Amino acid sequence: MNWSAVDLGIVGPALLAGLLVLATHVPLGMQVLKRGIVFIDLAIAQIAGLGVIAAAAMGLDAGGLTVQVAAITAALAGAALLTWTEQRAGEQQEALIGVLFVLAASGGLLLLASSPHGSEQMKDLLVGQILWVGKPQLLALAAVTALLLIAIVTGATRRLGRFGFYATFAVAVTASVQVVGIYLVFTSLIVPALATMAWQGRTRLMVAYALGGLGYACGLALSAVYDLPSGPAVVWTLAGTGLAIAVVRKWIQSDPR
Repeated sequence: MNWSAVDLGIVGPALLAGLLVLATHVPLGMQVLKRGIVFIDLAIAQIAGLGVIAAAAMGLDAGGLTVQVAAITAALAGAALLTWTEQRAGEQQEALIGVLFVLAASGGLLLLASSPHGSEQMKDLLVGQILWVGKPQLLALAAVTALLLIAIVTGATRRLGRFGFYATFAVAVTASVQVVGIYLVFTSLIVPALATMAWQGRTRLMVAYALGGLGYACGLALSAVYDLPSGPAVVWTLAGTGLAIAVVRKWIQSDPR
């Protein structure tokens, strides 16, 4: 165990990136559970990733603006498609989301099949590079997060109906998936919302944010101390923290005193 490995110059920006992701994913996760479309983030994240892979396959700079445009365009196209399927086949929406995820994932693998760095690109897409997040990425993520929170708080997304929800989701996921990866996007969205279902209103939101922040902080610290991959470590600490909070809440409710 080497606590001196916890370099705040690296862990600090990574934690800030995690908190920015949580800022939008926690309230969106609660809406996802309410709508019963749990795997939407995996599908949208994979579609955004497919846009990134396709742009890279065309020889575009991985960190360039064109790739970001490709990712958000792909994600918004997926959002439009899901809006259409919800209107016409609402009862099959969860199944269609699963099909869309598989198609996007398979498409990405086909595009990467001839790339000498394909396996590394796929790994980065799945687990992210949160420990190496830079200032430009943080500023871009912060700007997108601020705009999305304003849209959510003011009700602008609700006024756009079904597409407003899916489009907000697409933008949020696209902004975060290239920083934290698909696995952490899903965990950040679902675990805090799922673990706090016994709470209501603002209390639930605050507990979910606290749970998420603690999970990210512990996961990043453990990954530094034990030299573990940061993304998977945070996934496990988020899940563990969520389970602990849910168990404690249930125990308090069942205590006859």
